[in-house]
Amino acid sequence: MLSTLLAFLGACTLIAASPGPSTVLIIKQSLHSRRSGFLTVLGNETGVFVWGVVAALGLTALLAASEVAYGVMRVVGAVVLVGFGVQALRRARRGKDATDGWEAGGKSGWAAYRGGLLLNLANPKAAVFAMSFLPQFVPEGAPHLPAMVGLAALWAVYEVGYYGLYVWFVGRMRAVLSRAGVRRRLEQVSGGVLLLLGVRLALEG
Repeated sequence: MLSTLLAFLGACTLIAASPGPSTVLIIKQSLHSRRSGFLTVLGNETGVFVWGVVAALGLTALLAASEVAYGVMRVVGAVVLVGFGVQALRRARRGKDATDGWEAGGKSGWAAYRGGLLLNLANPKAAVFAMSFLPQFVPEGAPHLPAMVGLAALWAVYEVGYYGLYVWFVGRMRAVLSRAGVRRRLEQVSGGVLLLLGVRLALEG
């Protein structure tokens, strides 16, 4: 059991360390405030847990088997990514004054949480991955549903701690990152990456 748990946490670390849309969004939100970054993490990990529970119930198998359902989710996910990308590029274009106003309160905590949750739930790859990933670590003889739900909860909690380090690090670099030119450039880069990821997802067969 211990070796299985260590293997699971090791796999979770590798997954979290792989660059993806969630990582980009968390770092982008953390540029504005630690609160915004951490709430984005919580939203993303709520999505991770939801997909884990859905996988435990066997419902993601239906998504994987249905070409139409997967295609619809793929298009929705692409729209969400492109929307976040365009939003970041527009914010970078507006410059320092608009950024400061946004940071001062234009972006609510709920919006940051919702953004992380929406990005995760709109990603069909996250659903299918949960379905293929979690069953590998269910101990032999253990009840399948409770074990899968427990692993999904552990996965989400572990990633809260992992991505929390990103939020903390960006906060520590705040003196450098808060400079107008640096902030604008980072917004441009993160927006461009999210936009490209959205286009790639839309074009996938």
